[in-house]
Amino acid sequence: MSTTTVRAVYTAETITVYQAYSATIALPAVAEGRFTAAFSRDRMTWIKPSFLWMMYRSGWATKPGQEHVLAVEIRRDGFEWALQRACLSHYDPRVHDSAAAWQRELRQSPVRVQWDPERDLHLRPVPGVRSLQLGLSGEASRRYADEWTVAITDVTELAHSVHALVRAGDLDTARDLLPAEREY
Repeated sequence: MSTTTVRAVYTAETITVYQAYSATIALPAVAEGRFTAAFSRDRMTWIKPSFLWMMYRSGWATKPGQEHVLAVEIRRDGFEWALQRACLSHYDPRVHDSAAAWQRELRQSPVRVQWDPERDLHLRPVPGVRSLQLGLSGEASRRYADEWTVAITDVTELAHSVHALVRAGDLDTARDLLPAEREY
């Protein structure tokens, strides 16, 4: 049985999600504490509450265009707004009446939900544990960038430090450096 519980770093008011960008987007965002004009509000942007899933996606902040990993602290009411308006990114007959009904929902929703295998320190899939990704487009992307964002921190050095410890076989120290994600 698969577990699809959101695990994240959060407070009473905020939740932290991760994204990876090139320096062109990341550096101005960190400097300003918000997304600048370099961030496109007109295309879908995917946010991930799982640090290790972001490490998998960005190759420990080494993939082209993903050299900077940002921890984006957003308002929980915004995150929950997105969840309430989300549509699965794929058709699932256990959820949707028909493929046509899913297509209609997909066209109307500004948010996509995708559950992918959670990752361990070696970036291998964790059996039975799924990690949330939210794709934000249109209104959701604009709200994320302009209303929900509370703080943006570059955690690239943390990514590189954890990765170096994993490569050295020091998994306990690497684990101790990970953000303290808990069930949301």
